[in-house]
Amino acid sequence: MIETINKNIEIFISSLDGVSNDLVKAVINKSSTSISENLDNGHLTTNVCMVAASTLKLNPKELADNLEKNLNKLELYKEVKAAGPGFINITLHRKDFSSVLCRIIEAKEKFGKSNIGNNRKIQIEFVSANPTGPLHVGHGRGAVYGDVIGRILKATGSFVEKEYYINDAGRQIDILTASVILKIIQKELNGFFPQNAYKGEYIESIGKEFIINNIVKYDDVGSFLKDLSSDPEEEIDQIIVNLKRLDEKIWKLVKSFSLESIIKSIKNDLKDFNVDFDSWFNESSLGELSDSSSQISNSINKLKIDGMAYEKDGAVWLNTDSSGDDKHRVLVRDDGRATYFASDVAYHKNKVDRGYDDLINVWGADHHGYIKRIEASIEALGSNKKKLIVKLVQFANLFKKGKKVKMSTRTGEFFTLKDLIEEIGADAARFYYLSKQADQHLDFDLDLAKSDSKENIFYYIQYAHARIFSLEKKYKEMNPDLDINVEAIEEGLYKKCDNLIHEISKYPNVVNKSAVTLQPHLIIFYLRDLSQLFHSFYNDNHVLSESKDNMQSIVYCLSAVRQTIANGLNLLGIKPMQKM
Repeated sequence: MIETINKNIEIFISSLDGVSNDLVKAVINKSSTSISENLDNGHLTTNVCMVAASTLKLNPKELADNLEKNLNKLELYKEVKAAGPGFINITLHRKDFSSVLCRIIEAKEKFGKSNIGNNRKIQIEFVSANPTGPLHVGHGRGAVYGDVIGRILKATGSFVEKEYYINDAGRQIDILTASVILKIIQKELNGFFPQNAYKGEYIESIGKEFIINNIVKYDDVGSFLKDLSSDPEEEIDQIIVNLKRLDEKIWKLVKSFSLESIIKSIKNDLKDFNVDFDSWFNESSLGELSDSSSQISNSINKLKIDGMAYEKDGAVWLNTDSSGDDKHRVLVRDDGRATYFASDVAYHKNKVDRGYDDLINVWGADHHGYIKRIEASIEALGSNKKKLIVKLVQFANLFKKGKKVKMSTRTGEFFTLKDLIEEIGADAARFYYLSKQADQHLDFDLDLAKSDSKENIFYYIQYAHARIFSLEKKYKEMNPDLDINVEAIEEGLYKKCDNLIHEISKYPNVVNKSAVTLQPHLIIFYLRDLSQLFHSFYNDNHVLSESKDNMQSIVYCLSAVRQTIANGLNLLGIKPMQKM
């Protein structure tokens, strides 16, 4: 119906004196026709006359009055009324208004899907937590956010590939390896354990698993503890150098085993959280700077050749002026070692070369300062920095029994994602991570998430779905042989259902808006409002005591409501409940 109205509006604008086709297109592109907020303003509303008046330098009220008359003459709508400075409110004929029910019942899980993405090729890289320990609840928010925007973009016609970037190279992995080795030989160290090593039971567990099939023995175990720096950072670096020197074979074996163990646990936790990836990209596959054929070397060489990187004080720098970064960034240190940034430059070049239209990076809010330099690298390598879309996600604060739960991978004090899933379930966890805009702080109350009350929005929405499912079941038991006459229902639909019909007709627009803005919380807000409307209706109307015709109309409507709730939850990766 909106498409038909827009076509009639376009014809009207085209008929105005001295209006070119280009101006008509400009007006149509800037204006919008949408479902009204409530039925007091009709079923649909459009701001086209306000936009046209501004673009064409005309009087908005006169335009609205003329469009009102024009649309009413067509007799396609029950009523068209000009409202305010350039707005038009449209009330549909009852059959047209209620036809959305039939569309939902027929489309089922496809209701709300669209092709506005037009097969755009999009890559989403998210989570990408260093494989130095289990995922904790701080990682969970980015995990579900990236997963769900991928689901929404797919549902609206884009080709989406989800990727996890495994930081399996560099200093943090060396610290992990040293931590595991030190735990294995801890009895020989008389209680010594570096302040900046990774702690936690998982380090000890990895060590115990490793020595089941391997032997770790050093001839002079104390040699690497001599003359260590009092600075914690320098101390751990010295220990790493000493351990590599003492036995490189043991070092490589422990490193490989530790990485494999943690990556396996990360994959298992994400699977349990209903988060999957199309690809897992290893940082180590980018190669070493010392290898002239590696991706890192090729990226830096290209930047040099194109004049976008230069040498100064023995280091190699990227010129970031074009992106507005506050200073130039080091790619290669003066001692010849590549920086983390050099790996990121090579990785983003790899992504650009794979031919995606958009690159969506989901990062923690603490990475805000990193955006400009990555944009600069993409532009310096010959691509458009607008290809990169960075979405910042605030870490969630977890509360249990009124107290904030501490989280630190380095100290070993953290509430893991696995713990969270075991405590409240993957669906409830996903829901609450998504319940607020991703770049805003989130206080996650575990006790509320487990409660059976309307303050628990997850429970409230699931209860709406389960209530309708139960009602449908009872209705079918009461009327096993009843054939639903759709046309008769659409014409004589019980008017008490109108607010529910109006609300579910908004769902496709909510999904589209979520896709365009990359804001999945809009779907949760919508489901909350729809569920609230349903519960109020249900509490005020004893459905199974209505007349046969009214009962039939109500159940038909509520089936569409249940399907809409189910579609919304499924889009969020949450299973709708049939029984509470």
